[in-house]
Amino acid sequence: MKVFAAAVALLLCSCATVSDVVPAGGDRFRYLGHRVNDIAAMWAGVNRGKRSVCLDLQHPDGLGVMRELIAGADVLDRDALGLLAVSQAGVEERDDRVLDIGATSDRGYDHSNYFEAWYPYKANIVAAGISDAAFLEHEHPGLKFVQADGRSLPFADGSFDWVHSSAVLEHVGNAARQTDFVREMWRVSRKGIFLTTPDIRFPVEFHTVLPLIHWLPPALFRRALSKVGKGFYAREENLNLLSRGRLSRIAVAAGIVGARVTSAKLVGWPANLLLIAGRDRHG
Repeated sequence: MKVFAAAVALLLCSCATVSDVVPAGGDRFRYLGHRVNDIAAMWAGVNRGKRSVCLDLQHPDGLGVMRELIAGADVLDRDALGLLAVSQAGVEERDDRVLDIGATSDRGYDHSNYFEAWYPYKANIVAAGISDAAFLEHEHPGLKFVQADGRSLPFADGSFDWVHSSAVLEHVGNAARQTDFVREMWRVSRKGIFLTTPDIRFPVEFHTVLPLIHWLPPALFRRALSKVGKGFYAREENLNLLSRGRLSRIAVAAGIVGARVTSAKLVGWPANLLLIAGRDRHG
C-alpha cells in the first residue's frame, strides 16, 4: 500500500491523470477510520487529485469501459494488470471455464480475490487456494472453491479452458517448484494460461517495501532481510522473485512452447511480469 500510495503521489505531482475504478457499491475504505465531513481522512489523503469512476465489472458494459481505460493507460495497478492479461489472452467466450489459482482467505485488501470479484460469469469460475476461501461461494453465487496446492491440482488434464494466477508464483518456492506450478497450470488448461508476478527489476520490493535490497545476490538478500526483521520473506519458499528471462525459462521447462512474457511498467519501471500462453486449437 505504501509503494502504490507513493507512486500515485509521484504521478499526480507529474500532472498525470490518475483514474480510480471503484465497484458499484463504492470504495469501502472511504468510510474507515477517522472521518472529516463523513469522509475518512486517510482515504482523502491517498486519493487527493484522483478521479473516480464507478463501474459494475460483473456486467459486460462495465468491463468494456474498463478495457477502454486500460488501453489508454500508461501505468496499471495490479487489478488492472490482471484484466489486461485476461484481455490479451483472449478470455472472451461466455462459456469458458476458468480456474483461478491463488484464492486467499485474506479479506483485508480490495485487490484480494479480484478475479472472482470482477469476472462476470461466476458459474464458470473455480477458485483454488491453500487457505480456506470457501466464503467466496457465498459472496459470488455459482462460483466453486476448492482447497488445493497449485503444484498438485486435483483436476484431470484439460479440465478448464483457461487457468489464471496472479502474484502467487513468487511464493511457491525454488525454481523447481515454480516450474511444477506452471506445469500444472498448463496441464489442466485446454486453451491456455495467463499469470502475473512481480518483476525483480522494479527498484522497490513490493512485499517488504524495501528499496534495492532485492538486487543483491540471493544469499546476501536473504541475510539482509533476516537482519531487518523480515525473516518470513528471507526464506526462499516464501519469496522467490523472478526476472523476465527466468520466467521464460520456467515456461520452457514446464513444457510450454511459444509462451509470451512481457512486463508492465509502474512510474517508468518494469513492475510486473505477464506470462500468456495459448494452445494451438487448430492443430
